[in-house]
Amino acid sequence: MKLHEISPAAGSTTAPKRLGRGVGSGLGKTSGKGHKGSKARSGGGKAQGFEGGQMKLVRRIPKRGFTNIYAKEYATINLSALEAFEDGAVVDAQALKNAGIVKNAKDGIKVLGNGELTKKLTVKAAKFSKSAAEKIEGNGGKAEVI
Repeated sequence: MKLHEISPAAGSTTAPKRLGRGVGSGLGKTSGKGHKGSKARSGGGKAQGFEGGQMKLVRRIPKRGFTNIYAKEYATINLSALEAFEDGAVVDAQALKNAGIVKNAKDGIKVLGNGELTKKLTVKAAKFSKSAAEKIEGNGGKAEVI
C-alpha cells in the first residue's frame, strides 16, 4: 500500500453542499435558506438563551454574592494519601505529582487531617490544617509551610 492509494472507507465521507450554483443544483437561488426571515439573513438566527420572547432564565434568576477573582485555590490532599511514601521521605508538590496523587498543584497544596499517618515524613506544602500538622509532627515528622 502506498500513500496515494489510501482512501477513506466507503460512505464515511460526504461531499460538501455546493450552495448558490444554479437552480438545477437544488441548492441555487436561496441556497437552502428559504425566503426572507432572520434565518435567511447573514448572521441571522436566535440569540443564545432566547426563549421565544419569554424572559430568559439567566435574567429570571436572582444575582447573589460575589466571586473574588484574586482568591487562591489550593489542591487538597488527605493524610491517608501520604501513606504511599516511604518512611523518612520528603513530600512536596513535585513528589505528589510524580506519585499521581495530585494532577494540578494550582496555587499550592493544602494538607487536611483526614485519615491516619504511620510514617515519619517531611511534608512541604502551602497550608496545613491544625489536625494534619499535629498528626505529622506526632509521628516525628515535619510540617513545613512554603
